[in-house]
Amino acid sequence: SSSSTAVGKSEFALLACERLGGEIVSVDSMQIYRGLDRGTAKPSRETRARVAHHAIDLADPGQDFSMGDFVRAAEAAVLDIRGRGRLPVLVGGTGLYLRGLLKGIIDAPRRHEGVRERLRETAKRLGADHLHRILVRVDPGAARRLPPNDLQRVVRALEVFFTSRRPLSERIEASPFGADRYRAVKIGLSMERDSLCRLIDARVDAFFAAGLVEEVRALFAAGHPPAANAFKAIGYREVAAYLRGETTVDEAKSLTRMNTRRYAKRQMTWFRREDGIRWFEIDPSRADRFAALLSHVEHAWD
Repeated sequence: SSSSTAVGKSEFALLACERLGGEIVSVDSMQIYRGLDRGTAKPSRETRARVAHHAIDLADPGQDFSMGDFVRAAEAAVLDIRGRGRLPVLVGGTGLYLRGLLKGIIDAPRRHEGVRERLRETAKRLGADHLHRILVRVDPGAARRLPPNDLQRVVRALEVFFTSRRPLSERIEASPFGADRYRAVKIGLSMERDSLCRLIDARVDAFFAAGLVEEVRALFAAGHPPAANAFKAIGYREVAAYLRGETTVDEAKSLTRMNTRRYAKRQMTWFRREDGIRWFEIDPSRADRFAALLSHVEHAWD
């Protein structure tokens, strides 16, 4: 099931797993980080006791975790679940990760820490713009796609070129996304905009009430670098700015609400373009809001 933030996909997925003998594979680029709990809607211990969850807590916040890393972990989880005669239920809103899992990812070399380290050192010394100018020379296709300040992806594109002497953009063109590798029933959840905004605001307030600020403070105190990819997550970057004294806690909260709403809109735009998704409008005020979905899923797997 794929849809925007706060629309109820996790709740529906639990019901579907209980009905169909399934286990959840999280498709969420932030739930992969250990210690990012308060602001990622990570399933609680009780929820995990109800239904097994996979592809959660795979990396430390300071680690670079790529789409390739995710796809390898999720593929292993899908094999494991199916091997035990159960049904993998993929749940989440990270569209690129879902596409990578369903369609496979390009054949690119694994990371090379030595090359990566030298590129990062160069960026520190001469600036991210300098790396981007090198990328313009060796892989103009990738350079057009990536803004100069997206250091993680600029470094990855250069790393691919220097370790294989073949541009990343050429590899992407050589292996277009084809048919899905798995037979899948795809469900999208949507909701009337005002209801969704109210749910998002309530969810953000709950994250802060549950101790999001304290969690980020503790992660910094434990030595996780503020520039780590994990702290680019919505909620975490706004709290990090507050802890650096750049905003008040109320500003951090209202920015998190606004950025979450924008993100939900981008997610919806992405998934509306994907093939084969059957969409259901959810009315949060109704107790039986998932009845039609459950019946659709049951018949689809008959």
